[in-house]
Amino acid sequence: MTIGNSDFKVILIGASGLLGRAVSSELTEQTRWQVVRTAFRHADANSVKLDIRDKEAVRTFIFEQEPDAIVVAAAERRPDVCENDPSLAKALNVDALEFIGAAANETGAWVLSISTDYVFDGTQPPYRPDDAPNPLNAYGRSKLDGERALMQSIARSCVLRLPLLYGPVTDWSESAVTSLVPAIVKSGVDNVPAIMDAWATRYPTFTPDVAIVIRQLLERCESAKAVKGVVHWSGNESMTKFDIAGCIARVLRLDAKIHCQQTPADATPRPKDCHLASAALDNMDIGRRTAFEVGIRAVLDSWPKPTVSRQTT
Repeated sequence: MTIGNSDFKVILIGASGLLGRAVSSELTEQTRWQVVRTAFRHADANSVKLDIRDKEAVRTFIFEQEPDAIVVAAAERRPDVCENDPSLAKALNVDALEFIGAAANETGAWVLSISTDYVFDGTQPPYRPDDAPNPLNAYGRSKLDGERALMQSIARSCVLRLPLLYGPVTDWSESAVTSLVPAIVKSGVDNVPAIMDAWATRYPTFTPDVAIVIRQLLERCESAKAVKGVVHWSGNESMTKFDIAGCIARVLRLDAKIHCQQTPADATPRPKDCHLASAALDNMDIGRRTAFEVGIRAVLDSWPKPTVSRQTT
């Protein structure tokens, strides 16, 4: 459960999710730190089972571990779920951060929490960290409330806002990028048109790149230069889901039938363009950006073609 044996200890909360796995891999392979990973539904021999909704369990765990830094990658990140179950969104995205922040404040740990570009309404991009938030949906509101809960409970904290994430998945539905694959494949194999949003602009960001950002922020914490407050990180390619689907079809070498939808199609309101300005981290020489076609090719190549075909039946 604990990897490494140096004096610098990191707790990674939410190690089994899309971003958590990438961060876990980066910290395990490239650092000398002690890394303690937690998970809930998918806890295994390499992680500690922790329900971050349980205040006493969180406090006891953090006091026992006495970490130098805590990275919180666990959240309810599905906008439709947040809209339909606001109590779950509050428990995971707000209350849990208050619990973690309060315990970390007592033990002296630095906390890094992941937030979203959906705290903005998408009408005046690009957005700097100090621009006024105006979330359009329950997901964005819960993440903004979580940012505030964390920073009110512990001053020695950092919120890293990120846009649409994609990376190695265990299921196509893990990312809004890879969730498009079954419909794209079906359109090429069965000639069933795939309708894709061409209204909202997104900035797909590769999780292994984000993992490097987080590792570099931890290095600054280790060297007593911890970053505090809100920072942004984003891929720099503007793409609609229609653009993303076209790139996926090219990578898969499919003659896909992709039709564009020029008006918002989601039941839950989503912002049009929340491009995050990442100048602060760029100026610190933090981060790496992988071209979308390179990143999505790596993701798709990790799935054997028969698995892709089965998604169309």
